[in-house]
Amino acid sequence: MATELWAIGLVIMATLVGAFGPILLKKASEKRLSKISSLIKNYHLFGGVGLYAIGTILFIPALKGGDLSILYPFVALGYIWVSLLSVKFLGEKMSLLKWMGIGMIIVGVSFIGIGS
Repeated sequence: MATELWAIGLVIMATLVGAFGPILLKKASEKRLSKISSLIKNYHLFGGVGLYAIGTILFIPALKGGDLSILYPFVALGYIWVSLLSVKFLGEKMSLLKWMGIGMIIVGVSFIGIGS
């Protein structure tokens, strides 16, 4: 089965949506989580879990459009999105080593795409 372009696009979109999940979970972890009432009022927690779920739900129909061995490596793009979003929304710093890691992920995912 040839992997269709729409399936790759959907997987990339799913990784981007899902990458907002850890950002919100990090914000949720800054709040007190020792009581049930504080968990229920922690909207970042529910938002983070919800975005993870939406990313997964978007990934499922993409699997109909191509080979798993082609589509699943694109999930590694989530690491890139999380790194970039953590700089923007959490004020984290990117070191040279992190940038090199992002570059290696891009090269690896590109090899998968070229090889298909």
